[in-house]
Amino acid sequence: MHCLDIHAQESIDMNPTTRPCMLLLAALLSFSLTACAPEIGSDKWCANLKQKPKGDWTFNEAADYAKHCILK
Repeated sequence: MHCLDIHAQESIDMNPTTRPCMLLLAALLSFSLTACAPEIGSDKWCANLKQKPKGDWTFNEAADYAKHCILK
């Protein structure tokens, strides 16, 4: 372990606001990534799923694709 690694770890452990800030950042990042996904059944969602290899589809995706994209 390098001296810099030890000092970096100590500074993180001593700061009481680091953990809540990191959790907030992680939550915002995950929310922003899921907010970009098209709505299930939309034309964009159907087009995206059509391009995805069918072997990678989940059971729910296949059911939603049949319901919203084929049986419209």
